Amino acid sequence: MPRAVLIGPPGSGKSTVAEVLAATWGVTARDTDEDIVASDGRDIPTIFVEDGEEAFRVLERAAVAAALDRHDGILALGGGAVLDPATQADLKRYTESGGVVVYLSVGASAAAGRVGLGGTRPLLSGDVDRRWAALMNERRDTYERLATMTFQTDDASPKEVARAIAEAMMVD
Repeated sequence: MPRAVLIGPPGSGKSTVAEVLAATWGVTARDTDEDIVASDGRDIPTIFVEDGEEAFRVLERAAVAAALDRHDGILALGGGAVLDPATQADLKRYTESGGVVVYLSVGASAAAGRVGLGGTRPLLSGDVDRRWAALMNERRDTYERLATMTFQTDDASPKEVARAIAEAMMVD
């Protein structure tokens, strides 16, 4: 079972914070987006273009299920992974057995500065501000409902966020 699972929108810092937190605790970090790329052999934008979002979500669901089952370090989920009802159920079971789901919250301007103009983020291509608002309207309640703790990342470094998570979990 993972020590902690990080969820949140693109640009919230999930992958980077997972790496810092894992290094702090001497465990490994795992990112389900990286798992998808490694298993499929294509980057995520290519999967979206060639196969569509629905096909990507099938790959994502499998990656999340495998990581929740087999990974014992810090796990970062892709931003949209929480939309899948089966993933939501898995995360609920995980927290009911003592797991920690951390929602990394971020505002639109901070996220845009981190992810650029959406070139590698298929769901943010085009009008980034409008797409960001729509994405958060769709996902915010789910992030908040699944989380056992929440941290705002706009003005914090990954090291500061990792330290705050470790302190909240009372782990050195």
